[in-house]
Amino acid sequence: MTREWFVMGVDLGSTTAKAVVVDQDGALRGADVVQMGAVSPAAVARAIAGALAAAGVPDDRIGRTISTGYGRKLVPGADRSFTEITCHARGAAALRPGVRLVIDIGGQDSKAILVDEDGLVDRFAMNDRCASGTGRFFDVLARALEVDIAAVGELALSGSGDLEVSSMCATFAETEVISLLAQGRSKADVAASVHRAVAARTLGLVAQVGRASPVVMTGGVAKNPAARHFVARALDRPLEFLDRPQIAGAYGAGLLARDEYLGQAGSPVDRDAVADEQAAAWASTGNRDCLDCNGVLEHPLPPGATALPIELSRHKG
Repeated sequence: MTREWFVMGVDLGSTTAKAVVVDQDGALRGADVVQMGAVSPAAVARAIAGALAAAGVPDDRIGRTISTGYGRKLVPGADRSFTEITCHARGAAALRPGVRLVIDIGGQDSKAILVDEDGLVDRFAMNDRCASGTGRFFDVLARALEVDIAAVGELALSGSGDLEVSSMCATFAETEVISLLAQGRSKADVAASVHRAVAARTLGLVAQVGRASPVVMTGGVAKNPAARHFVARALDRPLEFLDRPQIAGAYGAGLLARDEYLGQAGSPVDRDAVADEQAAAWASTGNRDCLDCNGVLEHPLPPGATALPIELSRHKG
């Protein structure tokens, strides 16, 4: 009788590490999320150990590991890495079958991903030129308001979002928030207005790929109720809530690891061709200053590339 086997997906983000164990049927068997600072090797080790413990699986039963995320090249023992775009689309489609639009707001960047009927990336747009509208941006807001980051969403829901927030640069947002508070504006109104401004920026990303339903949010910001509320209002359509939105990328990586272990992965040559095209497109955008650009990079997949779980590499620097 063939022994049951497992694979692992690891998502090392800018502020958190996520790991999942996936079985041979593609089911999620265990997961862990650890927050320990910027691209932390210790967080990766803890997340991997936590996912294995949750699954009740020893590490010698893991047949393949695929990494993703901001620090995906730093994950020890990974057999291969894929970008967050590929993995969040795949994971979100598994967590919510039939999803067509994925909005991923992470610690350092945000993305809108149009997903086809097979759960593969159709088009995407991303903002990673500055921290506007990302988890870091909300950290700045919470610090300026002197509230815990876990409470900033509920605070925003109790306020009015009609204040004008002119700066969407994380570097200057704290100064603007302090200025609004000095004018006697309430913390709740300031928080609501900043969330509304972030939602407007997110809508700009979605406009690059096209609106579609159902819609889900992934990433840590998806746990923020005000972020979900204002994004849904900007889109004029409901967001479907994932129970564990932070593990979508790791789960997608795990499913890709399962595909490869089963021999179902696409040709590395095809993936390299897409990566080369993406690199050329990235280079053509130049290095714009975050103060006067919209931070958006938008690309469709090249013709003939939609039939495989293809790597869409971001080449930076």
